[in-house]
Amino acid sequence: MVEKFDITASIVLFNENLEELTSTINSFLRVPLKKKLYLIDNTKKKLFQNIFNQDGVEYISVGKNIGFGAGHNIVIDRIKNNSNFHLILNPDVNFEKKVIPNLISQLNKDENLSMIAPKVLFPNGNHQYSCRRYPLLVELIVRRFPIFMSLFNPTVSKGQYKDRDLTSAFYAEYLTGCFHLYKTADFVALKGFDERYFLYMEDVDICRKIDLIGKKKLYYPEEVIHHVLKQGSAKDLKLFMRHTSSAIKYFLKWGL
Repeated sequence: MVEKFDITASIVLFNENLEELTSTINSFLRVPLKKKLYLIDNTKKKLFQNIFNQDGVEYISVGKNIGFGAGHNIVIDRIKNNSNFHLILNPDVNFEKKVIPNLISQLNKDENLSMIAPKVLFPNGNHQYSCRRYPLLVELIVRRFPIFMSLFNPTVSKGQYKDRDLTSAFYAEYLTGCFHLYKTADFVALKGFDERYFLYMEDVDICRKIDLIGKKKLYYPEEVIHHVLKQGSAKDLKLFMRHTSSAIKYFLKWGL
């Protein structure tokens, strides 16, 4: 008989800080629900094998770096018949044990709600603008090249919903992918992430796909998580090129 879980979660691993990752895993394992966590190791050398052996943790070695979305999609067949809710989780996030049960309670209130995400703070307590409008091309350029910020600051601010009350819940266009809590049936129906994005923009894309099935995404700031947010593409040329490639794919798919 297939074991049924209240919630499953997946974390894709590559070049992770072990202390941050341990904190993230412990945050999930403290949740007072029947749960299972999948660790998807995208390293060639199985760097994270035999490190986390707690009950409720399953390690999956891919053997190569297949990217963020494809990594998370590996678990679709594992969760489609044995999970009520599924969490897409970054390896640098921590939260209190009440957060997930309270978010699930909100998801259960609306059959047309597919995904929910909490307010996100930096470790120092500063606000992260994790709920956003769908990006304009100029907005992505300005965020990569801050020298142009003074010219386009109103565009960037609007994209980050700075014109809204971010202390109240609302249906956002997209929610950044460090913490996406889905009804598992919807995540499976969406076929997870579009694997054409190796890294970046897959979180925007899946929010568009939720629109296409006539469902919604809720920003719910009454619950809070902390996220390190490394912003790798702003510091690393290779990651910058990954981000640029993903942006091109996104606008070719969805238009300007």
